[in-house]
This record gives sequence, C-alpha cells and structure tokens, in this order.
Amino acid sequence: MRKQTTDAPLDALWQAPVIIRVLVAGEALAMILALAPGVGDNRWVHFGLISLMAQWISLSTLGALYLARRLLVQLPPLWIANIALLILMVVNILVCTASWLVVRDLWGAAQNDWAMVFLRFTVIILTSGLLGLAIFQNHWRARQLVLRAKQAELDALQARIHPHFLFNTLNTGAALVHQQPEKAEELLLDLADLFRAALTGSRRIPLREELELARRYAGIEQLRFGARMQLEWQVPEALPDLEVPILSIQPLVENAIHHGVEPSPGTCTLRIAIQPEGGGVRITVSNDLPPTSATAHRGHHVGLQALRARIQAMGGDVQTQVADDRYLASMVVPGP
Repeated sequence: MRKQTTDAPLDALWQAPVIIRVLVAGEALAMILALAPGVGDNRWVHFGLISLMAQWISLSTLGALYLARRLLVQLPPLWIANIALLILMVVNILVCTASWLVVRDLWGAAQNDWAMVFLRFTVIILTSGLLGLAIFQNHWRARQLVLRAKQAELDALQARIHPHFLFNTLNTGAALVHQQPEKAEELLLDLADLFRAALTGSRRIPLREELELARRYAGIEQLRFGARMQLEWQVPEALPDLEVPILSIQPLVENAIHHGVEPSPGTCTLRIAIQPEGGGVRITVSNDLPPTSATAHRGHHVGLQALRARIQAMGGDVQTQVADDRYLASMVVPGP
C-alpha cells in the first residue's frame, strides 16, 4: 500500500490556493513589465505577450515538478528547492526563446527589444525564485518544528493510553483468577497479543488487524461484565484496504463501556459498525444510554482525548453525540 506523504515539501504546490497565487503573481509580473518605461504605445500587446509567457513558465515549472515528484520526494528539502529553482530558470529560457521565435515575424519586434524583455524577465524570475527559496526554507523549518512538537505531544498522549488500558485489564484478570481460571488464561493471552501490537513501534496497521485487536479488547471486557455486555458487529466482508492508527478502535469501545455498560444495572448493547466513506472509513461505536436513575461514569477519558488528537493530526476527526437513546462515538479515517 502506498504510504501517505503528507509532510513532503512538494505537497503544498498541488493545492488549489497555491496554484491560484502563482497565476496571480504571473499576471502581476506581466502588468509591471507592461507599465515599465520604454515599452512604447503597445502596452496592451506587451501585457498580453508577457502574461502568456509568465503563465507558460509558471505552469510548465509546476508541471515539471509534478512529473518528477517521485524522484524529488526522495531528496532532502534543500535539494528539492535548488532543483526547483533550476527548473524555473531552464523553463524561463525555453519559453522566452520560443516566444521570440514565434512572434518576431508577426509583430516585427527587433531583436534588441526582445533581448531587453528577456533580460528583465530573467532578472525578475531569478529574484522571485531566490526570494521564494528563502521563504520556502524558513517555512519548512518552522513547519518541521511544529510537526515535531505535535508528534511529541501525541507520543505523550499515546503513552498515557497504554497504562490506562493495562490497569483496567489487570483488574479484570485479578477478579477472574480464582473464579474462572481458564477465562483468566484467555484474558492474559489476549492481553499479550494487544501489548505485543502496541509495543512494536508501528504507528499504523491494516484496518483488518486493528479490528481484530478491537475484538480481543471487547472480549476481555466481556469477560469482566458477562451477560451485562452484549456485542453487535456490523462489519462488511470486504473491508477497505487502508491503514489506521494502532489501537484506535479500542478507545471507542472503552468509551462506550464507560458511558453505557458500567453505569447500567441491566444489559447494555454495544454496536461496532464500519462503513466506507469518501475513500476512507467511518468507524462508529454506540451503546445504550443508562437509565436516568443510574450514575454515569465520569472518568478522565484519556484514551478518547488522545485518539482525537491522533486522528485530527492525520486529517480525520472523532465525534460524539447522543441520538435515539444511544451514545455514539464516530471516528473518520481519511483514505490514502
């Protein structure tokens, strides 16, 4: 599966606002050169030709970078910036030369006139490219600092999930050791599988594997609550082929248990549903609301807070709501 490269330096170039800014900058450059002294009476003609050249240069440069993106993405950011500047200058020379060859007979422009236009154009393009290179370097350094700080925060939140989950599970195992030793053994085996996955260091795993981890966690909690906790799985046979953050469904199940199973004196049904959505997937875990007379569990929801931060960092979201006497927690994971 292709891994997302959302932090690649070139990704910003393919966004619509950036392309619009490039086009507007080209028109501004054409206007400046058309209004420059010494152009003569044909300012609109100059503006049209220079505008055409500017757009050809900018769009051709973006196109060349897009075609070479698979090779460039493997290089350091500074190399990418220097190569982009080199491509810009090469395209500038080619477009200016082609423009002069095309219009020299139609317009009757002197070679000296075109040499002056070419010189001005090249100087402005080079200056703009160097300024853009400096801005790019500063922006990239600032962005990397923000990403590193964000990743450190997410790592700290994820580190808080594991002990929180461990304490709950060990309490369940301790309660089963003497009463149901075979169940306690099953619980410990499932716990070992869960922590083996958590300690691998992998940040994302296939959805099918994450779903299996969620089944193991739900099975552990079902041993704790017995008949009070009923599970319904609404999972399509053909799961979307994408990766999700490891141990991302487990906090949703844990949250449903806190809101529904623990405060309910009777049976509480948990429903885990998976639906494809916009190239990604929506995972919803819902539970029956406890009776109004029951005291709702008010924990710190550390797992849910950390999950929301992790999912929002990759462009998704985690939402909670109450509808039809059920508490719903939904996680939307974007596609690759």
